[in-house]
Amino acid sequence: MKIRHHYLALRNHFPQFKEHEPLETTTLELAEALDCTHRNMVLLLKRMQQEQWLSWESRRGRGNRSVLQFVARKEDIALQEAQEIAEKQDLQSAISYLQAMDEGSRVLRNQFQEWLSGRFGFHSELQGERRMDILRFPLHQTIHSLDPASIHYSGESHLVNQLYDGLVRMSASADAILPHLAHAWEVDESRTVWTFYLRKGVLFHHGAEMLASDVKYALERLQSLAPKGLFNWVYMKIFRIETPDERTVRMTLSEPNELFLAFLTTNRASIVPAPERTDVDFEEQQPYSSIGMSPIGTGPFRLAEHANGVFVLEAFPSYFQGRGFLDRVEVWTQPEGKPLDEAAGLASFQVMHNVRLSKSAASRWQQVRHSGMTCKFITVNELRDGPLSNAAVREAVDLALDRSELITRLSGDVIERASSFWPHTSDAAADIADAEAVRARVRSSGYQGEPIVLATIPQYETDALMVQQVCASAGIAIAIKLITAEQFKGEERLSADLLLFAIMLDEHRELRLIDLYTSMQHHRKPHMQQLLQSQIASILTERSPSRRAAAFLELEKQLVESHSLLFLYRKHLKTAFHPSIRGISLESLGWVRFRDIWFTR
Repeated sequence: MKIRHHYLALRNHFPQFKEHEPLETTTLELAEALDCTHRNMVLLLKRMQQEQWLSWESRRGRGNRSVLQFVARKEDIALQEAQEIAEKQDLQSAISYLQAMDEGSRVLRNQFQEWLSGRFGFHSELQGERRMDILRFPLHQTIHSLDPASIHYSGESHLVNQLYDGLVRMSASADAILPHLAHAWEVDESRTVWTFYLRKGVLFHHGAEMLASDVKYALERLQSLAPKGLFNWVYMKIFRIETPDERTVRMTLSEPNELFLAFLTTNRASIVPAPERTDVDFEEQQPYSSIGMSPIGTGPFRLAEHANGVFVLEAFPSYFQGRGFLDRVEVWTQPEGKPLDEAAGLASFQVMHNVRLSKSAASRWQQVRHSGMTCKFITVNELRDGPLSNAAVREAVDLALDRSELITRLSGDVIERASSFWPHTSDAAADIADAEAVRARVRSSGYQGEPIVLATIPQYETDALMVQQVCASAGIAIAIKLITAEQFKGEERLSADLLLFAIMLDEHRELRLIDLYTSMQHHRKPHMQQLLQSQIASILTERSPSRRAAAFLELEKQLVESHSLLFLYRKHLKTAFHPSIRGISLESLGWVRFRDIWFTR
């Protein structure tokens, strides 16, 4: 409301006067302060009095000055303004507005956060004679794309899972692959020709039935748009896709890959409709154009609208597995920052991901600690001619990385030291070396004190700084180089000695590890590249999951013993939810599937 801006401008013009403190002035002086006409100033004063923001005692006559008293605190007016902006589903502008306030008041921000938390959670609203069940869901991320071919972040991945489906899906226990859009499949003796048989009657959000031509288009589109994307070593090896009829899809791989079926359970392999079957003019659309903010899938929800960082999902009534309980889900994205705590109105939320609860709050909430976790680690760039080309220096750096100190600095009930990408292996704390003994080992390694460059992405700067600090205590100088996620995928990272990154260890662990080890080939010496490539090829042709796991562990052991792979810590993910929620079912990364949840009253 524009009148609030005028009041705040007037209030800021007289910062020395407190509320209810008389201020002698004239309408002409006030008009000058607001850079408006005398007539407009009179109207503004009348309106502000009606709002009970100030009192105005007009005194006429030569030499008489009127008396102004501010009544409303400017913090309260600013809060009202931010609330009104947020009510228009423009949360980002509301937060930016508060950040621009001169005081930058923490109390003001906390009050807004407390009010905002009451806007989230489950609500039932009557629209005519129909009751609408709505869940407002906060997300501390920015959504850049909802195109399965171009998503990068967990929040994007979560929404894609609500909007699209794949041919097959992973079981909740992650030990079996189940039918989904395909009701059955088979593979030939060579393990390179995979045939999928599609369900009948599966509809896209725009009403067209899903056919084999859509599956062919979706995977060829993925190859075209993301030739170097996540799991590209799987889908770029599909060299032929045939559609014998509208319910059958036959894919031929250039070589056997026992993780191919697992790849088809990921949202990268989501099925999108061929463009000639949408309402977009095919002649005007590129064959494989982006569908970033105009997603059309077969999922349990469809994107109804999005604006100002708010994404509105509506239940898809024709979903082939049955309509969910919720009618509408509003995902309110917020700038990435500190998660909400109990003081900021925690009790108003129904579902929270990856949030730390106090002991008192934990006693009132149900929590699920799921199997998925993130693991932070460092790899050595063996191609760089620097101090780490010396194996003794690599060992000294590994020893200098005091994991116990890292855990202490991080703190939290979901942080633990890591010594493997496979949590069932022993992660018992190693003996803590004496600090002086560590410094002596560093000196004897041949390290001359030259800076060792560590590259990572901006999101992991805090981890990099901790590594820098603990290494400095041991006499090792670490220089941090921050590069974007896109640059990190390319040649830019090869200008560093160490690379700090993270991996998600979930039901797609094997796929993610192959992705990691394939990437590591680019910064290993030629003979080691060949060895790593050979080990990866052996894993991909192994049909036994237990033997694949043993091969992964052996590969990992080689890297750890050569001090080319340095584990830091891992973080378990938790989902906390209110006792009124029923049907909690977790998917990849521990996100809740909106279709499954319902509420007691």
